[in-house]
Amino acid sequence: MGTIVVTEFVTLDGVMEAPGGEPTHRHTGWVGDFFGEQVGAYKLQEVLDAEAQLLGRVTYESFAGAWPQRDDPEGFAAKMNAMPKYVVSSTLDTLEWNNSTLLEGDVVEAVTQLKAQVDGIILVAGSCTLVHTLIEHDLVDELRLMVFPVAIGSGLRVLPETEKKTTLKLVHTAVLDDVVQVNHYRPAE
Repeated sequence: MGTIVVTEFVTLDGVMEAPGGEPTHRHTGWVGDFFGEQVGAYKLQEVLDAEAQLLGRVTYESFAGAWPQRDDPEGFAAKMNAMPKYVVSSTLDTLEWNNSTLLEGDVVEAVTQLKAQVDGIILVAGSCTLVHTLIEHDLVDELRLMVFPVAIGSGLRVLPETEKKTTLKLVHTAVLDDVVQVNHYRPAE
């Protein structure tokens, strides 16, 4: 049985949008000033530990535009390019990035089936709309937030606006590079 792990870069005010230089936000690239050696090592280990990626269309297109051109035979790019990628999209017909599969039909049903088929961690990065759907339907087994010491005031947020109360349990916390706080949460039983 697969484990859905949502991993996000997030600002102090909960924004996940445009952390790495995407042109969609006026404060784009807010991770850059704080991305140190420990943060890089953490992200590398997280990807190496994963069996598959689950991505929304926008994040898929961003990743597919970046990772296939990178070459590091034993590192992050190699794992990203080799691992199975499952993409939720109602607009894409074909996927160019190797080992990519389009999940069709109802998102909740497709992800539930995916969890039954994949053993190990299914990593979800970015993919705001997909993450909101997964949270609202209790499909997230672990939420990993890398909190960067910056507030940008506006943008897409990790947690959806909803009437539903979600209670989480903090299961791990650490500080990386003396500046980025990493918090792992699981659903409270």
